[in-house]
Amino acid sequence: MSLYGVLRTGVSGMNAQSNKLGTVADNIANANTVGYKRASAEFSSLVLSSGKGSYNSGSVVTNIRYSISQQGPLVFTTSSADLAVQGNGFFVVSDEGGTPYLTRAGSFVPDSEGNLVNTAGYYLMGYPLTNGNPNVTLNSLDGLERVNLANLAMSANPTTQGSLGGNLPIAAAAGDTFQSSLIVYDNVGNKVQFNVTFEKTTNFDPLAPANQQWQVTIDGVQPAGWTAGPFTLTFDTSGQIVAGAALTPINIPNGQAMTLDLSGMQQLASDYAPLDPIVNGNAPSQVDKVEFGKDGTVYAVYEDGTRIATYRIPLANVPSPDKLTPEAGNVYSASIESGNVQVGFPGQAGLGSILSGALEQSNVDMGEELTAMIEAQRNYTANSKVFQTGSELLDVLMNLKR
Repeated sequence: MSLYGVLRTGVSGMNAQSNKLGTVADNIANANTVGYKRASAEFSSLVLSSGKGSYNSGSVVTNIRYSISQQGPLVFTTSSADLAVQGNGFFVVSDEGGTPYLTRAGSFVPDSEGNLVNTAGYYLMGYPLTNGNPNVTLNSLDGLERVNLANLAMSANPTTQGSLGGNLPIAAAAGDTFQSSLIVYDNVGNKVQFNVTFEKTTNFDPLAPANQQWQVTIDGVQPAGWTAGPFTLTFDTSGQIVAGAALTPINIPNGQAMTLDLSGMQQLASDYAPLDPIVNGNAPSQVDKVEFGKDGTVYAVYEDGTRIATYRIPLANVPSPDKLTPEAGNVYSASIESGNVQVGFPGQAGLGSILSGALEQSNVDMGEELTAMIEAQRNYTANSKVFQTGSELLDVLMNLKR
């Protein structure tokens, strides 16, 4: 055994304990960092070949591990833009240059341009819903855009779909009419009112109740004068509609062609009772607030109460989250050891859900860190004694020549 080997082993031990103290220092410093995942130093031995009559001391190798897959505790806040992932998955964010990263730090606020950005300066990414539900690229982050709330300013959306349910009295005689009014919206958000008139065209015969028919006509009120129809509804012997349930197209003045769904209408032995009038579209209105669904859908809630889906936030994951490469700003990038990024929507394919008004705290346990710090301090001192003893033995060796 070489005395120089003793010195090198002692230095190796001190370096290893220094690395452990470094992880402890980082963990304690980031104990209150949102979404921070604790680091730990794990040691493995490096053994040198030795003969029967001598032993060559090796050293210790430090491996740094990150508890990225371990979820931290959730705390609730007063901001709806504070987001937390409950379960598996990471938010997809990007830096100023557009490079994508993964993170669990969801403390987002709008910047001067309306983009949602977290405290480290990374932008939240999502799929815009301007053309309906997006198709997720399962193994790529392509197609994602910055979630921007400034684009959700005053907006008017024309009506394209509506529905009306209820009951038409089966005992009504031919020529009897019943009427209800609906409000829809044109291309610039003007309210358009029309009457839906139901007129019985067949007399009810208890001995032959099949194929009872009603004629439906649309009469414009505001603006006046425009009409649509007539359309024919046909009911079976059970009072269920069998033909004419969808009235299309109804061309709204200065608006879009609207489909009016009447499949909820029935013909029963009761009075006329319209139910559940529902139409899409809205008048011009300012955004009052933004809501985030557990499935990642971002809703703009306008002052008139209209709720419109504008973005959908995906979650990303990798086969081995603990092998992700940590980057500055509490973000992670994929590595060979972690595997490729897999993308999906919250609640699907084993991914967690998104909680609005909550933040994930660091998973640092202060008690464990202080204990590890004391252990590292003692072990560092012991390794320094090994180095000191080797140095003293070298002095003895040098003095033999005197």
